[in-house]
Amino acid sequence: MKAVLFDLDGTLIDTAADFIRILQDMCREKGCPVVDADLIRTQVSEGARAMVKLVYPELDVEDPIFLAHRQDFLDRYGADIAVDTDLFTGMQALLAELEQHQIPWGIVTNKPRWLSESLLQALNLTARCSVLVCPEDVSKTKPDPEPMYLAADQIQIDAKDCIYVGDHPRDIDAGRSAGMHTILAAYGYLPLQYKDDLTAWHADCIVNTVVELHDVIRQHVIGTNSIYPAQT
Repeated sequence: MKAVLFDLDGTLIDTAADFIRILQDMCREKGCPVVDADLIRTQVSEGARAMVKLVYPELDVEDPIFLAHRQDFLDRYGADIAVDTDLFTGMQALLAELEQHQIPWGIVTNKPRWLSESLLQALNLTARCSVLVCPEDVSKTKPDPEPMYLAADQIQIDAKDCIYVGDHPRDIDAGRSAGMHTILAAYGYLPLQYKDDLTAWHADCIVNTVVELHDVIRQHVIGTNSIYPAQT
């Protein structure tokens, strides 16, 4: 393996706290029961529509009123994108070791580019990230493999020589379809409907912590001895 690509929310960066803060503020303003933080966390990987639906379950997602609330949510998030957000614990060391060995790492996400770029800039990751592929860059997003192939092409590494790490079935599907080695980040924001049987995702490897992820990458990319047993 010659490169490591990550999903963004729930895999590389722990963004849930800011989503929780904003959505719970929206609940208080609406005067409705505050949505539980753990429930919000399970919907992060499903996108803004799913998260806002937790606050406005009575509205159809195509209703102009719902769409206005969704835009309000995105505007609030864009204005305060990294108040409580940071890399997952241990991820800084993993990225530093990849960089030390001159192994490119990048991001393939379904998060809009304007938000992805703002987030990377806020966390001082822009210059370190070798490639960023967002929905605006492709005709089909994950689970289609198109964004995976684009990322591999931009770093000039064959897709089969890349690892892709994600916390949603569409991440694993996209990576597998592109011939990448896939790692399921079980420490991430696993959707409720897919949590019971992680083996059904058919990832090449399952890791429960960033420490385990770091160890697997050491074995398959960096080539040093393992410290922790890989979870498969």
